[in-house]
Amino acid sequence: MPRRGRTVTARPSARVVLVTGVARSLGARVATALQADPEIERVIGVDTVAPPVTLGRTEFVRVDLRTPAIAGIIAAARVDTVVHLNLVTAPSGPRATIKELNVIGTMQLLAACQRAESTRRLVVRSSAAVYGSSPRDPAVFAEDDEPARPPRHGFAKDAAEIEGYVRGLQRRRSDLSVSVLRFANFLGPGVDSPFTRYLALPVVPTVLGFDPRLQFLHEDDGVEVLRRMAVEDHPGCYNVAGDGVLLLSQALRRAHRPTVPMPAPSISVLGDMGRRFGGMSGFSPELLRWLTYGRVMDTSRLADELAWRPEYTTEAALADFAAARPPGGTAPLDLFDRLTATLGR
Repeated sequence: MPRRGRTVTARPSARVVLVTGVARSLGARVATALQADPEIERVIGVDTVAPPVTLGRTEFVRVDLRTPAIAGIIAAARVDTVVHLNLVTAPSGPRATIKELNVIGTMQLLAACQRAESTRRLVVRSSAAVYGSSPRDPAVFAEDDEPARPPRHGFAKDAAEIEGYVRGLQRRRSDLSVSVLRFANFLGPGVDSPFTRYLALPVVPTVLGFDPRLQFLHEDDGVEVLRRMAVEDHPGCYNVAGDGVLLLSQALRRAHRPTVPMPAPSISVLGDMGRRFGGMSGFSPELLRWLTYGRVMDTSRLADELAWRPEYTTEAALADFAAARPPGGTAPLDLFDRLTATLGR
């Protein structure tokens, strides 16, 4: 683990950085931030589809991380820093396909990093979801804490597996500087996630009898942390979240969202029906557990290491997200009424 408050290692004058997942908002923003650094000679962005926006001097390469082709790109460009953001965090297709993209894609990338002599630094996006959500959880998770109930579903399980493969790479390449960032849920004007879709419902269901504690991270602060990790030497595992905690009830009031308490099984059925018949994203098991039990992380290790704190608190990140959204939900109200009426029969 990293030493608290240690001196940052000077970065080399010549840098070639590869960013995965540049077709998504976070990857595109990180690549844009890195290309603005005059000491970085090349930024290479990879994804299976072209980014929806122009990325300036970032060189886009279309590649599927599940194939060995990524190794050829890293070797040919003599990439010294890899920032891995190409993870599917929200249900957007068959579960088997998403798992393959997340886990097999990461395994191919790590194998390429292991073989590339030029690669000296790896930054991996992970998630606070690796801690799970359980009534037996500690009040605050530190990086060394183990989850009371390890994640068994979806992206949370993928993230836990990915971290295991990253630890294996570290054992095989002890000279490689590896930073793993466990992000709280992102919020901000440009964020589209299961939680922001939940907030967009015309009437937001909450789990009857529960009011979980939540943390958020503003997308701007997430970009800055990733930029810092790419250009500085901060090996280790870090929790990343805005300062402060909000109860779900507080978050919903401040986002001006009407709510309806419901038993957890009814919420799960509601989400599944909405996904099948009305285009709603559904409530994954890990999202439902988080909305029941919540999760809070200790971020002091990151603050000590970087001598920096996020500009936005948890409360400010929510406020900025809410200010950018029109009043009312985006899901059709008549659909919600029909679903809740069906459940009430």
